[in-house]
Amino acid sequence: MFKATPNPPESETDSLSALKAAKTPRKPSTMFMVAPDIDTESLLANACESMVSASVLLSDFADLLEGPHRNKILGIAQMVMLGKLAVYRALDNIDPHE
Repeated sequence: MFKATPNPPESETDSLSALKAAKTPRKPSTMFMVAPDIDTESLLANACESMVSASVLLSDFADLLEGPHRNKILGIAQMVMLGKLAVYRALDNIDPHE
């Protein structure tokens, strides 16, 4: 028979060692990494382009759906659009257009 919950720790030292292991800082993966010397404007411009692409993909996908699934996809598209607006504002703060 399958047991849904694990057994409790056998002693206090087991639970302490589990807590210590959980608090050990995690080393992030460097498989996909943004170069640290890229300027903020370039990063924001790239993020904006990615969000524009995601918005187009979501809109195209929403056209294929109906009902609640379509509404969910359109909600995600709206969140992407709000993020895009925030990125545009950050770009304007860096290099205001007069």
